[in-house]
Amino acid sequence: MESSNRTIKHLLVTCVAICSMGDATACGAIDEVAKPRLVTRDQWGSKSAPIPDERKQVPVWVTIHHAGELWKPGDDPVLFVRDMQEWGHNRPQLEQPPRDTYWPDLPYHFLIAPDGRIFEGRLVEYEPESNTKYDLRGNIGIEMMGDFNEQRPTPEQLRACVQLTAWLCQKYHIDIDHVRTHQDAAVGQTDCPGKDFYRYFKDGQFKEWVSEAVAGKHPKIEPGPPLADGPKKLIEQ
Repeated sequence: MESSNRTIKHLLVTCVAICSMGDATACGAIDEVAKPRLVTRDQWGSKSAPIPDERKQVPVWVTIHHAGELWKPGDDPVLFVRDMQEWGHNRPQLEQPPRDTYWPDLPYHFLIAPDGRIFEGRLVEYEPESNTKYDLRGNIGIEMMGDFNEQRPTPEQLRACVQLTAWLCQKYHIDIDHVRTHQDAAVGQTDCPGKDFYRYFKDGQFKEWVSEAVAGKHPKIEPGPPLADGPKKLIEQ
């Protein structure tokens, strides 16, 4: 009996050692999704105001948007992000009700430029902002710069959005069924994120790319052909 106990103990120690060495196959684990490179709040010069503690959240959704503003050649993503934050601070003076609410920080947690750079926005621990009516608590908001009813997202934007979404899903244990777009969250209130991005949700392609990335694969992410009733040209950087 004592010999048998020693054998069992040896096997348990061996198993723990294998797992500690990172043998993902033996332990039934998968590789972690690499954290995408971010342009941090300090790097782009964030000047956010304090957000009340009652707006803290636990993320359960990833909700994707477009800016809805035409991106023009020569536009600067850094200025775009800074201007959006300043506009949020000045909404009470600039906008008419009900859009005149004060936003202490960017309404989104991440913003993706046409060149694929990902800008860090509002801290994920706080719920986002919106001009539409839906339950904001628990949402991580991603915005892609551009108007995808009038222009097409770049390959770099698509790839960055997939990588970012996959990393967020793994980090915060968000199920793929909780990845959606703004128009899915605020039904009947908006066509955001525009027809040339929403197409990848209608046919399931975006979630397939994200699922493959979460599983440790390397999906081939390329824009589909122009839609018959959609924009024909990619954003010009």
